[in-house]
Amino acid sequence: MKLRLALSALVLIAGVVPGFGAAAASTTATAVAVPPPAMGWASWNTFAAKIDYGTIKAQADALVSAGLKDAGYSYVNIDEGWWQGTRDSAGNITVDTAEWPGGMKAIADYLHSKGLKAGIYTDAGRDGCGYYFPTGRPAAPGSGSEGHYLQDMLQFQRWGFDFVKVDWCGGDAEGLDPQSTYRAISDANQAATAQTGRTLTLSICDWGRKNPWNWGAGTAPMWRTSTDIIYYGQTANLGQVLTNFDQAQHPLSQHTGYVNDPDMLTVGMPGLTDAQARTELGLWSVSGAPLLAGNNLATMSAATKSILTNREVIAVDQDPSGLQGVKVAEDAAGLQVYSKVLSGSGKRAVVLLNRTSAAAAMTVRWADLGLTPATAQVRNVWGAGNAGAFATGYGVTVPAGDSVLLTVQGTDAAAASYPADGSRFAGITAASTGLAVATFTYSAAGTQTATLAVNGQQPTVLAFPATGGTPKTVSAVVSLGKGTTNTLTFSGTPPQLSAVSILPLPGSTGVQIAGVPSGRCLDVDDNGITNGIQAQLWDCAAGLNQTWAPVRGQLVVNGTKCLDAYNSGTANGTDVVVWDCNGQRNQQWTFNANGTITNAVSGLCLDASQAATANATKIILWTCSGGANQQWTRR
Repeated sequence: MKLRLALSALVLIAGVVPGFGAAAASTTATAVAVPPPAMGWASWNTFAAKIDYGTIKAQADALVSAGLKDAGYSYVNIDEGWWQGTRDSAGNITVDTAEWPGGMKAIADYLHSKGLKAGIYTDAGRDGCGYYFPTGRPAAPGSGSEGHYLQDMLQFQRWGFDFVKVDWCGGDAEGLDPQSTYRAISDANQAATAQTGRTLTLSICDWGRKNPWNWGAGTAPMWRTSTDIIYYGQTANLGQVLTNFDQAQHPLSQHTGYVNDPDMLTVGMPGLTDAQARTELGLWSVSGAPLLAGNNLATMSAATKSILTNREVIAVDQDPSGLQGVKVAEDAAGLQVYSKVLSGSGKRAVVLLNRTSAAAAMTVRWADLGLTPATAQVRNVWGAGNAGAFATGYGVTVPAGDSVLLTVQGTDAAAASYPADGSRFAGITAASTGLAVATFTYSAAGTQTATLAVNGQQPTVLAFPATGGTPKTVSAVVSLGKGTTNTLTFSGTPPQLSAVSILPLPGSTGVQIAGVPSGRCLDVDDNGITNGIQAQLWDCAAGLNQTWAPVRGQLVVNGTKCLDAYNSGTANGTDVVVWDCNGQRNQQWTFNANGTITNAVSGLCLDASQAATANATKIILWTCSGGANQQWTRR
């Protein structure tokens, strides 16, 4: 697991609003409401590059008249196609005023006059997506911001824009480094703010290149985790919705106003049924994802309007705690339960997702959610009805390819509290390797950021809003190892920390698998989620990329990836990789009494290549020999 420190402080995009009650974990301090995920509409999914003033105006008018603005949708984001790469002699962007009368300032002013916020689009490279992938317009060279980052951020802010999406077509074609490139863009954005006094919400759109969940926090409030949810000329489909949802599951990175972005919604677009649209919005809400509608607002059905404006679902997404939901159960393949810890005591949002082709009885257990087995109140959100009070859990039949969204009001399980030792919390105990909600009590005169590292895992930048002299709390999901030696350490400029409260999420537990001679753990490099990443040894840190859930003979990591004998190989030296879980025998593993782990297809043993013990040693299959490099322990 490579460590990449975020080195710069964050300028918060949104102001802090008053607290909403106690934190999820027991504490006497008041929780701070962190900046919520963006809500609004974006032009790409419906209109691609064929946009102009009239198109955007009509959609903004429809957003207001249909009640989306009142429901919280505030951004109207102009995506690719507004600019054809022209600049004046000073390098300032110029546009076709026949399409944009009064220039881009005029459309931003119009959106502001409707009580909305204005979003715009550019690319990190020299040439934008319209050059590489023309979509309704001729290829337009020069439509990126490379070489003009500060100049363009200043221009966007002076035009009055509030949001900028920075795409990656040019950056990808040129082989730019995503992390350093977006850091430069973020710095330029902040430098522009220092000159104009305006803030411009930065949306990173590098499609998950170089794992932005590792470095996005502290660079921008939101980062794309996958490719487009729909391509030009396609219709929407639930399969792609689920793929984008899966690729956005990085709960350790989402907190304090920073969010994973699975892309714009396809609710109300051709190809998606109303039931599937409810599933999509429910999954996005439990993820705490940005809610950027992509359908034609001027022609949407009453059902689509009702789905998009459901206040209970929106409240789950916009919850003041700012956490991402996590998978807490999959009792049978494809029957998945996700839970999000909400602000307040004992509150959860739960999605029961049936990915199979048959209706199924599904159960959510209170213990998996970090609740006591005492009676809890259950509400069916889409059904807008109270299901009643239930002890230990709740069961419901979920139709094939569908979902049920619940809210649960129960009682938090016991949470352990630990005092701060300066900027460090040591000796934190976990009964099992898995996730927990860490709620930090702190005081800060002004907004501060600090970098949190847990047991040497990939660090993440947390934001601490000003507390006004009164102790307050913010929360983050952390991954802990079984035992009493977990350590949480802040670096940079942390606020005055006084305590942390740890609430375990038992449904997320797994094991670390350590090589006997090396003491190092089975690891997925750099928290990657790409199919085919070869497993390796790395210093044990109990991160999500080292937490393996033994499920039906599989070893599941990062929620949806399984340890896999590549291409069902049976020869010595077959690579052991991670791949989408599919239930096939090359993803079946047996823990043997002698400490070896064998694959079901080949009978070969999990082997540290060449008996090496160093970090980055690759894991392969080899004839079982009883050698030390084939001995493993579970922690």
